Amino acid sequence: MSRLASGVVLVTAQEPPLDPDDPLAPRGEDVGMTATAFMSVSLDPPLVLVSLREGSRMDDLLDEQPLWAVSVLAESQRHIAGRFAMKGRVSDRLLFADIPYVRGEATGAPLAGGALATLECRTERRVPAGDHTLVIGRVLTAALPSADGGPLAYFRGRYRQLG
Repeated sequence: MSRLASGVVLVTAQEPPLDPDDPLAPRGEDVGMTATAFMSVSLDPPLVLVSLREGSRMDDLLDEQPLWAVSVLAESQRHIAGRFAMKGRVSDRLLFADIPYVRGEATGAPLAGGALATLECRTERRVPAGDHTLVIGRVLTAALPSADGGPLAYFRGRYRQLG
């Protein structure tokens, strides 16, 4: 499958507050992960799918938090893809520290600045598939914040640019 080129996205979500009944309780931490197994499923209704490694932090979070977001990364955002793909990485708070982002209006999840497209989603269905979970989400919002540059691609184990 390394011979199949794919786009690269940043999947993000916000952990629920520690005490959802207390409006003054600290909100949960932002979580992010790089994904290359992402696709459009349906236009009507608008559905997308992301494949998550079973038991990963994002898989566990999206099992309890139905709201999440996707930033389609541009070729100039290879550093973001690499940072959120690291194994044994530091806390996600530090990973977001110097990355420009805005919060999604529908999800509260971070949306990477400079992304080619952003989507905010609500989980419709989770499907176990071997050592992964396929998360199907209904698209709540879609935007094209940046028209500059081409997409970041992944092919034969490396990030690539088209052209």
